[in-house]
Amino acid sequence: MPTFPSHPLRTSPIHRTLRKYPLLFGAPFVLIIVGASFGMQVFTQTRYDLQDQKVSQVNKEEELGLGKSRRKFDIREEYFRLNAAQDHDWEPKRIERPKGLPDWGVPPPEPQSKSSKTDA
Repeated sequence: MPTFPSHPLRTSPIHRTLRKYPLLFGAPFVLIIVGASFGMQVFTQTRYDLQDQKVSQVNKEEELGLGKSRRKFDIREEYFRLNAAQDHDWEPKRIERPKGLPDWGVPPPEPQSKSSKTDA
């Protein structure tokens, strides 16, 4: 006698029905997928309508001729133009050093430790 019987004594009616008609398990899943596809159609259509509105607005601007007078933007050209403007606006100026500090800037002497102050 096997340890686990292949046919249990008490089978649930749901288990028996699914074993007899396996499409009852897969059909709702397929229906949900197909129904969601039709439901998402509204949102997808809204997306494409908004995109079409944007494109039509651009076409109206082109009809008015607003794009003809605009200069084409080039980031490299702007970079060099701004760099050239910065070169003429400043002048290197030496700041005054604090009194007692030599021109070449010697680091300040190390502070005396507490032990040497108490010894003196």
